[in-house]
Amino acid sequence: MPVEFLTSEQKDQYGQFTVEPSPEQLAKYFLFDDHDRSLIFRHRGQHNRLGFAIQLGTLRFLGTFLSDPTEVPVNVYQYVAKQLNIDIGDLACYRDGESRWDHTSEICKAFGYTYFNDQPIHWKLVRWLYTRAWLSTERPSILFDITTARCVDQKIILPGVTILERLISQVRDRANLMLWKKLSHLPNSEQRNRLENILKPDSQHRQSVLDLLRRSPTNPSVSGLLKAIERLKVIRSLGAQNWNLSHIPIGRIRMLARYASMAMEQVFSTMARGANRKDEKTRLRTIRDLDSAARKLGEACSLLLDENVSATDLRKIIFSKIPKNDLESSVQTVASLTKPQGQTVAFDELFRNYSTVRRYLPKLMETLQFYANSAGQSAVRIWEFLAASESKSGKHKYSDAPLDGISPFWRKLVTKDLTNTIDPCGYTFWAIDRMYDALKKHDIYVRDSQHYGDPREQLLQGSAWETARPQILRMLEWPSSAEEALEPLAKELDQAYRKAAERWADNPVVRIESFAGHDRLILSPLDKLEESESVKILRNQVRSLLPRIDLPELILEVDQWTNFTAAFTHISQGDSRMKDLNISSCAILIARSCNIGLDPVVKPSISSLEYDRLTWVEQNYFRTETITKANAALVAYHAPLELAQVWGGGEVASADGLRFVIPVKTIHSGPNPKYFGAGRGVTYYNFTSDQFMGFHGIVIPGTIRDSLYLLEGILEQQTVLQPKEIMTDTAGYSDIIFGLFGLLGYQFSPRIADVGSLRFWRFDPNADYGELNKLAKHRIRKDIIGRYWDDMLRVAGSLKLGTVNSTQLIRTLQRDGKPTMLARVIGELGRIFKTKHLLMVMDDPNYRRKILTQLNRGESRHNLARNVFYGKKGELHQAYREGQEDQLGALGLVVNAIILWNTRYMAIALDALRKEGKTIDEADVQRLSPLGFDHINIVGRYSFHLPKEIEHGALRPLMKIDIK
Repeated sequence: MPVEFLTSEQKDQYGQFTVEPSPEQLAKYFLFDDHDRSLIFRHRGQHNRLGFAIQLGTLRFLGTFLSDPTEVPVNVYQYVAKQLNIDIGDLACYRDGESRWDHTSEICKAFGYTYFNDQPIHWKLVRWLYTRAWLSTERPSILFDITTARCVDQKIILPGVTILERLISQVRDRANLMLWKKLSHLPNSEQRNRLENILKPDSQHRQSVLDLLRRSPTNPSVSGLLKAIERLKVIRSLGAQNWNLSHIPIGRIRMLARYASMAMEQVFSTMARGANRKDEKTRLRTIRDLDSAARKLGEACSLLLDENVSATDLRKIIFSKIPKNDLESSVQTVASLTKPQGQTVAFDELFRNYSTVRRYLPKLMETLQFYANSAGQSAVRIWEFLAASESKSGKHKYSDAPLDGISPFWRKLVTKDLTNTIDPCGYTFWAIDRMYDALKKHDIYVRDSQHYGDPREQLLQGSAWETARPQILRMLEWPSSAEEALEPLAKELDQAYRKAAERWADNPVVRIESFAGHDRLILSPLDKLEESESVKILRNQVRSLLPRIDLPELILEVDQWTNFTAAFTHISQGDSRMKDLNISSCAILIARSCNIGLDPVVKPSISSLEYDRLTWVEQNYFRTETITKANAALVAYHAPLELAQVWGGGEVASADGLRFVIPVKTIHSGPNPKYFGAGRGVTYYNFTSDQFMGFHGIVIPGTIRDSLYLLEGILEQQTVLQPKEIMTDTAGYSDIIFGLFGLLGYQFSPRIADVGSLRFWRFDPNADYGELNKLAKHRIRKDIIGRYWDDMLRVAGSLKLGTVNSTQLIRTLQRDGKPTMLARVIGELGRIFKTKHLLMVMDDPNYRRKILTQLNRGESRHNLARNVFYGKKGELHQAYREGQEDQLGALGLVVNAIILWNTRYMAIALDALRKEGKTIDEADVQRLSPLGFDHINIVGRYSFHLPKEIEHGALRPLMKIDIK
């Protein structure tokens, strides 16, 4: 049990005045009413009255008495003395006298304060603390702060720091012991033996079964899927899925659990892509034969179309030019080398994998049970028939096979032409194709699966929705009726149309042109915003003043300001700390963010940088949740800085993807030749505020459509920033996203590449919008919005309360390009917000510039991240999703540390320039950026040592000032 979890600095600050109380705090804690004054003035002598008053205010402010009651800030002396009309004198006699001890007892009795060990106060506090520790997973330092605040609130005099620290450690230890005790009673004796056996090292692999189970397959192949199935079987054989965990808090279950996802979808898609690639290679090898056959057929067709050729002699003329045998051969060649219309899979190549599929299919059917909604019932019925056929034999076992929804192309492959019997190979692949398609649409699902579950089951329903409905309406600020909600939206859209129409004649960047009978909006691109000479000069001057620094020292210095490394807590939640843990943490951040591994930062002569120590810290302290908390600390420190506020208030943000090639085998990657060449990779979809700081990031295999993950990043981010307007590129755009953003109270402002191809929507078909009437031809259907209004609110409320994952829900609503009715209605609402956005884009150049500026900030941040992530050619070598998230999260954390360091020193540089007499235009300051890195040495020097003056809070001196 780690008893000591507070730093020496935290202990020194406990129960003491660390800074002067603010005027508001003085008024709250040191302002005395008539009752207070009557007690104060009972005492003789000004020093007793002043000492009594200071002790009373100190107790209210700190929650305890000072060992030396005179060690209070000067402004407290002055405030109390002036209020009581007492001259400030020497209180040494009061400090050394006996009356001060009598005063503490008098104050406690008069104002209802109790001592920490008094009963039943102490017992109630411990019971409250134990309940909190049991239900939550808060680390000890947070529990310490919460307990201190509770003591102050309930007038319990704070004990010594070590007493409270020891109590919290003991209570947390009791809560952990209770958790392990409850968990230990879940398995029976046989299960206990199995659990003990998986801890024993295997003689063959020299690892325990548990170590082997922790490693999921990395190869998206049949062998990888077989390993995943066997892994699942071993885990299920322990019987843990039958344990009743209802009496254990969900927070503790999530803390202990590591969820995994299945690999079936990737295996089939990989197999289909492989078949297509082989087919394409075969087609390329036979392209000459196809060309020759096509030319002969073309020559025959030209004779057929020649009106000068007699119809009676047509066959004779064709065969005289092209022998009949050659023509028949050409027809057969074209038939064999071309695909039927609508065929998306190379069936011949795919069917060669039948024996491979038979290796894993029976085990997969035996292991997983699928469930379906109404749209997926036929796919599950086909799958279950295929599974049942495994136990049958004979040539008629497929005679009653269901063929619901089979396409003509698949029917030709599944049934034999003459006998109309089922071909097992064709039927198997058709069943897999149906399951694969339904899985992507979430029409079929696996219960309790994070990736393949049914998000619709997680929406608020029944009594839970009715109970939460009033609260959600207040939270989202929506009325309960659609009519009341749509009325102001209709007025806003009408005003936007009229405003744009009035300014149409004076707007030189827009015009309407007709193409193929359709009117299209033509929007001229923004002119490049030229930088003034004063901006260039200011940027160069600020840049030249910034101190030169190595990246490791920069991270350590930022930690001195923010103590962000305190967020890295031990995985056991014991908060085990050791000397110079911040140095070890910073070294690991360098190793991960620079993609160089531990070797360059290891220093055998320094205990905090020894290899074993770094490995231990990396394994126990670095994970997604601790990186997220550390990042939140940086954002919280940066947000209120004056220069950061000049750039933005944190209400605006952008989202964009940063691509990384992954050269190692992994199921958590995807192909895209544009970004990854012949290999595979991931997208780090990250979110950047208008203050340049990154506040969230999501790792996406391959390059899946960005809009799927947009809401997830906004809803799940954990920083002090509360962005309300989000910018993206075209990839983040869809009507459904506009609708969901609008429902949740966000403004979606994407940069859309081809505005002219989009539709404009209106409420009133008779309204006259001048030239815009040519565009506004489509009408918003208020009727279906009204019909599904409550369902839309239920979706928005579920997203807001976090009961459903937004990404999985959007996948389900869209169903692979075929939206459900609810998705269509949300998209219908989204058309209102989309049309308002389009009207603003065409009418307000400042709005377009704002979007472009924010997107450029995100792209520039990516440039900085690329320069930090220089090791191993910038390729990500993590095979597991958790490792990818942790490493890219560390990269985002280090980039934010650079931005914070730059922001603070840029502000100092600006102040220095002003002191030298330089006039600085605030508009020029807004054009500055904290994303520069020329003054930062990122490569090669890894010294984790700060000068003494920096360790004690001083800042580095600027470079020599030259304002010429």
